[in-house]
Amino acid sequence: MDSQDPKTGTKKHLESVLDFACGSGSLLLNVRKRMGAHGIGKIYGQEKNITTYNLARMNMLLHRVKDTEFEIYHGDTLSNDWDILRELNPAKKPVFDAVVANPPFSYRWDPSEAMADDVRFKNYGLAPKSAADFAFLLHGFHFLKDEGVMAIILPHGVLFRGGAEERIRTKLIKDGHIDTVIGLPSNLFYSTGIPVCILVLKKCKQPDDVLFINAAEHFNKGKRQNQLTEEHIAKIIKTYQLREEEPRYARRVEMEEIEKNGYNLNISRYISTTNAEQEIDLQVVNQELIELEKNIQEARDKHNTYLKELGLPPLV
Repeated sequence: MDSQDPKTGTKKHLESVLDFACGSGSLLLNVRKRMGAHGIGKIYGQEKNITTYNLARMNMLLHRVKDTEFEIYHGDTLSNDWDILRELNPAKKPVFDAVVANPPFSYRWDPSEAMADDVRFKNYGLAPKSAADFAFLLHGFHFLKDEGVMAIILPHGVLFRGGAEERIRTKLIKDGHIDTVIGLPSNLFYSTGIPVCILVLKKCKQPDDVLFINAAEHFNKGKRQNQLTEEHIAKIIKTYQLREEEPRYARRVEMEEIEKNGYNLNISRYISTTNAEQEIDLQVVNQELIELEKNIQEARDKHNTYLKELGLPPLV
């Protein structure tokens, strides 16, 4: 049976999916739900917090995921603290069809000097101590299959910050690994109110451009949190799959333009978010003013008639 949708190239079955900062496992369960119970061979997760790790395992069982269909590990992702991942023997090292993650934003970490030679980071460099966003990204990207897809939720700062992050971002772009940048609305998550983005990465990307999707203005406003409806999500997915362009919403940007912008991926550089000024017809405006003046005069005359009957002075 064909494992891909012939129209979009989307895989119908994934042998393995990894979330290396899985929390309670909700993102993995969401992927499983959208793929169908038989759409994924096995799901893998890793979580540093012991309480949340136990919650993730319980969550899997409560959602009727068999214990043979998932593996959740308690350990530090940034330290690569999982034997099954750390082993470089291809027979033991799992490689994933898909990697998804919503890691802690701008997490402070303290990489050792030896980490510069870590297989995950040595070709790109270390993320700064002040923000481990790219460290998380490079970790997941390392374990992605050549034909796999990775989607990671990060703060917008990764799109434009300088220094070490700029060097990592530039190499990822030059190597053709950043496929799509999706801007999401603010206040979507309980943990933060800032707007975030999704970076979609591939190791073997076909188009020589980057798709930008500005979904930040498409949401339902809630009292405490904003929400993406199924229609909003469907629009993002359709735009991503078909790489469709739409004014103020989506645009495919050639590498040459991104290079001219210094490999800055700030969405507003490529998709206009300003409203076009409405053209004013001066003749129409002038006629409206004449009509208003006429109505005012008629109202004044009528009012003065009443004042005269009452023996009061008229309005000027």
